Amino acid sequence: MADRTFASLVPRVQASVPGCPHATIVQYIRDAAIRTCERTLYWRYQVPLFNLQPGVSEYAYDKPANTDVHAVFEAVVNGRPLKRLTMEKAIELYPQWADLFSGVNPQAVWAGNYGGQFNSMQYNEEEYNGGTGSLTLPADALADGSTPQAITQINADRYVILPLPDAERTYQCRMFVALKPKRNATGMEEFIFDELEEVIMHGALQHLLVLPDQAWSDRELAAYHAKQYVFQIAERRARANLGNARGLMRVRMQPFGA
Repeated sequence: MADRTFASLVPRVQASVPGCPHATIVQYIRDAAIRTCERTLYWRYQVPLFNLQPGVSEYAYDKPANTDVHAVFEAVVNGRPLKRLTMEKAIELYPQWADLFSGVNPQAVWAGNYGGQFNSMQYNEEEYNGGTGSLTLPADALADGSTPQAITQINADRYVILPLPDAERTYQCRMFVALKPKRNATGMEEFIFDELEEVIMHGALQHLLVLPDQAWSDRELAAYHAKQYVFQIAERRARANLGNARGLMRVRMQPFGA
């Protein structure tokens, strides 16, 4: 996926704020892009299919560089959707939480599985520390394991599966998320940026034009861009929800005397 830089939008924005520093405009474009992605959920991404690991509850999102996950649309394990829980609800339903390897010391989990020592800088010369086979977990490490039922987000990079997966079967996960640029990103996916360019431009200008004590300040023009931003946010959100599908319009005759 090709990226497009936020700086590429500077010429369009700068025409309305002459004299504004380039770096300032880029910063406000980035901020507007983040807000726009948050409010429209337009940047949608399918996480590559992956297997959950027995005894492991916390995972990092497999996502494009310089992005954060703003929302999870769906997480499906072996064809069954997981419940999407807030942190508060997850703690209420799973008060014991889901500790890595059921709380067993990882050093004990790795003992006897591989030639290298846990948390040691010394390894043998063979790939993957000798390739002695798959990890054999002690029974205690899976004591709290079960069929995964729910998912809750820890932060923009990590999430937790509850309860932690057992080793009874392979749990294959498919996930659909909404992305937004990180605060230090220099750009975003070109196709998404192109689709949201007008919205991002209005979003940046509504804030640039009200910066105090600047030659380009214009509150009346800022109000215009603010209205355009709100209108186009709603339109892009509706377009994202509808996608390429178009509903059929049907007319139903009402019976007389009804």
